[in-house]
Amino acid sequence: MDHASRRSSLGLPLRRCSSRFAPKLRMAACAALALGAAALAHAQTTLYVANVGGSNEQLYRQKVIPAFEKAHDVKIVYVAGNSSDTLAKLQAQKGHQQINVAVMDDGPMYQAMQLGLCAKIDDAPVMKDLYPLARLGPTSVGLGIVATGIGYNADAFKKLGLPAPDSWKSLEDPRLKGKLGVPPITVTYGLHTLVMLARLNGGGEKNIDPGFTAMTKQVAPNVLSWAPTPGEMDGLMQSGDVIAAVYGSGRAVALQNTGFPLKFVYPKEGGVALQVGACALAENAQPQLSQQFIQYLLSPQVQELQAQAIGLGPVNKTVKLPPDVAARVPYGPDQIAKLTAMDWTTINQHRAEWTARWNRSVER
Repeated sequence: MDHASRRSSLGLPLRRCSSRFAPKLRMAACAALALGAAALAHAQTTLYVANVGGSNEQLYRQKVIPAFEKAHDVKIVYVAGNSSDTLAKLQAQKGHQQINVAVMDDGPMYQAMQLGLCAKIDDAPVMKDLYPLARLGPTSVGLGIVATGIGYNADAFKKLGLPAPDSWKSLEDPRLKGKLGVPPITVTYGLHTLVMLARLNGGGEKNIDPGFTAMTKQVAPNVLSWAPTPGEMDGLMQSGDVIAAVYGSGRAVALQNTGFPLKFVYPKEGGVALQVGACALAENAQPQLSQQFIQYLLSPQVQELQAQAIGLGPVNKTVKLPPDVAARVPYGPDQIAKLTAMDWTTINQHRAEWTARWNRSVER
């Protein structure tokens, strides 16, 4: 490399460097400046990762991110926000994308894929260890699974002599009048409930009318609250105002960890798989690091951390969970096989229309 090239690559005025010092100090001084400039340039290697906040953010900051930063000598900036916020951010930044890796629930992730925001997922040895349902598509991969099912206050049910709910139809039990919680359609759990009620009544994603009929006539009369946030639903459970609700298995773990007598059940028609997916953005200043970070999140050690701390069932088949953790998350081929998936392509085509209809007819 010639003199000019060295100046360009290091960003240093080498001529000035050599003239400022006595001959014996030139080499040491210039080398020190060069190393400083190289370190400064290297410090600018940053990976921006969008993911949800709360307990997930705490886990990533404390136990997941530091090991990757050390192994790859990179700085990770955690961009917290719910999945809808992240998707909106990705759409707004299209053409000048600032995020490198996005982690979102499967519904918004399918929208991101359809919008061409995600790059093709690289093949890697860890991909062979995943359950088939984790391959969300060529441009996104699942990082973990929670299930939408029914959570209930075991003590309250026993006191009232009520049988444990075992079906999506249990939401229609008139004995739950004024004691049921269902999230709204804008929350994935509420949307899952609408689709499952449609399926149980001869419809489905492509014929949602039976779901709206069941929700409006059989379920809505029982609902005390359409709580839009998990924290609000937990509060209603803890106060005793609500004794049964549509819950996510991961959120159930968080409430159970407080000592509350919440039981979580997979309805006999199937709990609904809700995957957390990841994609490397198509417009990406760090494409290789982005792919490596996703592969790291699929490693057995991170998969186990997620199961223990935030209730995400592993998508990596090789993960071995302690019995107490395994009992609280979707885990193992038998349980994974019992989960049902949503047709997000159809849902996303109609979601705005369904939301408007829900607001008119369900939450009146």
